[in-house]
Amino acid sequence: MPSETPNGSGRSRRILVTHTQIAPSALALLNANDIDVFFSPPYDAPDVVAARARDLGVDAIMVRQGKVNDLVISASPKLKVIVKHGVGIDNIDLRAAAARGIPVLRSLGSNSLAVAEHAIALALTLIKEVLPLDRAVKAGEWPKPTFIGRDIAGSLIGLVGFGAIGRHTARLAEALGMEVSVYDPMASMAITAAGYTEAKAVDDLVAAADIVSLHCPLTVETRHLIDARRLALMKPTALVVNTARGGIIDETALAEALAQKRIAGAALDSFAAEPPPADSPFWALGTLVATPHIGGVTTGSARSMAEIAARHIIDVLDGKAPDEASLSHADTLAA
Repeated sequence: MPSETPNGSGRSRRILVTHTQIAPSALALLNANDIDVFFSPPYDAPDVVAARARDLGVDAIMVRQGKVNDLVISASPKLKVIVKHGVGIDNIDLRAAAARGIPVLRSLGSNSLAVAEHAIALALTLIKEVLPLDRAVKAGEWPKPTFIGRDIAGSLIGLVGFGAIGRHTARLAEALGMEVSVYDPMASMAITAAGYTEAKAVDDLVAAADIVSLHCPLTVETRHLIDARRLALMKPTALVVNTARGGIIDETALAEALAQKRIAGAALDSFAAEPPPADSPFWALGTLVATPHIGGVTTGSARSMAEIAARHIIDVLDGKAPDEASLSHADTLAA
């Protein structure tokens, strides 16, 4: 863990990072701009984070993990900006920030390729049945005489969302020989220009796809986008991959669909509650692959996220207007 940098050097500006570390290059960048960096362990309770922010009198918060709610946002009267170390802002109370005139900025473009790579890795793990085969061999079985695998080439991947992550995912899938269909009403021209098939409705996409991969933000419109009704539209051989936000899927409905073998499998890198409860029905399902919301966490993306977040903080604390393209708005919040 990097040491914190309170000192007697005359620095007056302070930020709190909701984690135990950020990339050394970002730490150096902040220090070089007379900003002291303090840390709060990931997933600390909001009242603990709020107490630290209040005691330090922080000017900015860099959000990595855990909830930043009204209690945290109101803790320091000096707070001028909140920046997400990443792009998903569902763990930040945007309304509370807006009520105090505090901009919330995202680190756009920092981890798009990393998340796309993880989505494809999860899809391949599912389609090639890597985990059940691994478990069988380690248990002393040898399922080769009866096993028939599935082809990657020629399978149809349906992408919900065609932002930076969706576009990277489409290119990687295409390189593997997959057919690509996309649903994103805000990117119709881009989908056509890229040469992919455009699905006119989510229902059409999930009914046709061999793999449904989610790449949209969690909003009022997308909460439980994949629900019991849409799961029922899918092929019994269909797979679901979520590297976006947990609330996009109705997890109760997904667990039931997997348990009843109405779809073949799912891979989740994000969950409605993080970490998920120890008694989640998912853990009893052999067709569920889980990773701990690390799709965007690679050496390169972590450095990029931290540096972009640091530059946002420096700009705002130096009196510049927040980057409009990176601003998050409360009216996009999920219910």
